[in-house]
Amino acid sequence: MPSEPSQRVEDKLFYNRYLVDSGRAHIKVRPHTTPSSRLLSMLKACPARCYELNDKGHVEVTVDGCMECGTCRVICAESGDIEWSYPRGGFGVLFKFG
Repeated sequence: MPSEPSQRVEDKLFYNRYLVDSGRAHIKVRPHTTPSSRLLSMLKACPARCYELNDKGHVEVTVDGCMECGTCRVICAESGDIEWSYPRGGFGVLFKFG
C-alpha cells in the first residue's frame, strides 16, 4: 500500500504568488451546452484545481492560482474547448522557489 505523501500539492501551491490581471483572463472556456469529455477531464487534471462544474453542469475556469503549466492547453487543443494565451507581462504566477 502506498504511503501518504508528507505534503500535499495544495500545501506547496500556497507558496506561489499570483498577480491577477482583472478583466483579462488568459484562459476562457468556450460556451457549451454539454461539456466534452476532454473538458470534464480538466476537473481532475488541472494541478491547481482551476476548473469546476457549476450548478448548470457547465465547466468554468477561475484563473486565480493558475500555474500556467499548459495541461489544459494540451488536453483541450483538439477539441477547442478553451481559449488559452499567456498572461500579459508582469501578471500571472510568481514562483517563490524558482
